[in-house]
Amino acid sequence: MSSLPSYIARRLLQLIPVVMVIVLMTYLLMRLAPGDLVDVIAGESGSATPEYMDELRRQFNLDQSGWVIFGNYLKNLAQFDLGFSFRHGMPVADLILERVGPTLLLMLASIVMAALLGVILGVISARWRGSWADESISTFSTIGFATPVFWVGLMLIVLFSVHLRWFPASGMLTIGVTQDGFWSTVADLLWHLTLPALTLSLFYLSIYVRITRAAMLEVYGLDFVRTARAKGLSELRVSVRHVLRNALLPVVTITGLQLGSLLGGSIVVETVYSWPGLGRLAFDAVFQRDVNLLLGIFLFSSLLVVVMNLLVDLLYAVLDPRVIGRNS
Repeated sequence: MSSLPSYIARRLLQLIPVVMVIVLMTYLLMRLAPGDLVDVIAGESGSATPEYMDELRRQFNLDQSGWVIFGNYLKNLAQFDLGFSFRHGMPVADLILERVGPTLLLMLASIVMAALLGVILGVISARWRGSWADESISTFSTIGFATPVFWVGLMLIVLFSVHLRWFPASGMLTIGVTQDGFWSTVADLLWHLTLPALTLSLFYLSIYVRITRAAMLEVYGLDFVRTARAKGLSELRVSVRHVLRNALLPVVTITGLQLGSLLGGSIVVETVYSWPGLGRLAFDAVFQRDVNLLLGIFLFSSLLVVVMNLLVDLLYAVLDPRVIGRNS
């Protein structure tokens, strides 16, 4: 059986062609998109003469062949240079690094909230199958799965921000208020994070409820569960120590599959709540026609999802060592 280090090495080697395809797709999007940076600058300056546009293309090295431009693109990527955002007047990489923290915080809070509540509700639903609790949880998960994220966000703002005034409707920190210290800043951050994280987590919470319930019911019918009950173990110990432990493997798998859609969903949530993350930055870049920034966010987000999926695969291998042997 292969060891964990060799499994990690194989997974890293498998990522090389994936990363190459992502880089190539980003370049093709840049080349095949209608217009280019020169068209945007010249069109907004009001001086879109052919001579002026040719001068701009020479200035930005866009008058060269496609292979030369692609080579320069790879060279810049090797130096972590994603281009320059003329809208913001700063390098794209610096902009992304400024905004990636809030997005990761929102994603982490949402997935933790969804996983914890989803697993707990899924366990309750499976343990008392057919009861009123099971029916209520199933109905809740169906509604959460079918409800659009932006509508949930707007309704939560109306309820908790406009009427009850419990949580702020936008932003990441209170503007114009000096915090007393580190913990007061953390408390203010969590106060602003609650509604966005709850909005983004509702859809995924519904999925976790369904997956956990189905996995628990499947494991309940296996022989080792009947053996544990025959030994006189309590139903709580059987459910938590034996059934839930084996039912969590599909939950880990679905987490890896959801990371891409979770990052995509953050665009809607960050726009609704004016959360200063990558999603809001991408939304603004679309309307500002900031091609360099948009492609930089696409490339960075794709690589981020790849890395996150790798970490989930490694976690799965730790939880179920049989995966290492099957992939040897």
